Amino acid sequence: MAFLDHVLQPPSYGWKDADGSLVKPTIGQIFKEFFSRLNVFKDLKNWLPFFSWLKVLCLTPFFFLFVFHFFSLYMLLAAFLYSMIIMGTHGTVWHHRYCTHGAYKFRNNFWRFFTQNLTLNVIPEEIYVISHHVHHSKSDQPGDPYNAEAGFLYCFLADVNHQPIAKNMSEADYNRVKLLMLHTGIKANNYEQYKRWGSYVNPGRAVLSWILNWSFWYLVFFLLGGHALACTLFGAAGFWAVGVRTFNFEGHGKGTGHQREGIDFNHKDKSVNQIWPGFVAGEWHNNHHLFPKSARSGFKPMQLDLAWQYIRLMNRLGAVKSYKDNKKQFNELYYKPALERKKQLAAVKLVAKQSVT
Repeated sequence: MAFLDHVLQPPSYGWKDADGSLVKPTIGQIFKEFFSRLNVFKDLKNWLPFFSWLKVLCLTPFFFLFVFHFFSLYMLLAAFLYSMIIMGTHGTVWHHRYCTHGAYKFRNNFWRFFTQNLTLNVIPEEIYVISHHVHHSKSDQPGDPYNAEAGFLYCFLADVNHQPIAKNMSEADYNRVKLLMLHTGIKANNYEQYKRWGSYVNPGRAVLSWILNWSFWYLVFFLLGGHALACTLFGAAGFWAVGVRTFNFEGHGKGTGHQREGIDFNHKDKSVNQIWPGFVAGEWHNNHHLFPKSARSGFKPMQLDLAWQYIRLMNRLGAVKSYKDNKKQFNELYYKPALERKKQLAAVKLVAKQSVT
């Protein structure tokens, strides 16, 4: 089998039926798989998805403190900016365009570390990166870890049910996982450690990184605005951490196909461009599926791309030494031909109208 066919741990209900069609598990099956894979007492190799949701759980009290104790219009605005724009854009900049697709390169390790820790540490890179390579290989097909055709919960709980790496890889395949993660700077388990923990990252290093990151940012927020601002922004990060899990269901048209002429140009899958994720996080998803390795995905006029603006700024400051930008190719291959077709259609309609009159 191809490497990406078996790099992820398959769910108990499988990816596809005997005839090759997508398995669409029931709600009961999805929740059973979810809680089984969070059970670290059953298997220590479940530690990473458990750790991922533990972070969300730890952020929950901060959210309630914001809502019921520190709430004000100022804090609401701060929560909105941090969760929707800062956390969202950082996810695109770091996890998506750098860690997964290598769309740009840092000048040195300091700037990589700086960008990695610009926000609260919430989503484990390993869970995101490897599964996202599979997503692009099998987009909207059986084996896609967040296939929108299987429903909302299939996508929402995918980080536990479908995205962790397989626990029984050969050393050769595990080395391929290491190659996919090497540029991220996340230190890898050796093969013996992988067999023990079932993960690329070591739990000790992951926990230490989490504690240091959260301690640093709580101190910064506290110095800027006391416990009120710190609790508000930590709560906002928790809100984002839950909300971002809804994206791939919406970003692939809820599995039913909502692509629009002149807006979505990639028709090889069900990905769509959406205004909200595009403006707040630079996530023009259909454009991204056309050119996944591009550091810019807001190609069309008025498609604001804050993630691209950050990358370009870092390039001008010397922190990013190179990047890939496919706007020219997008314009030549898709946008200009679409405009030409639109003009031709308008001309045909005008001639038809004149012939009638």
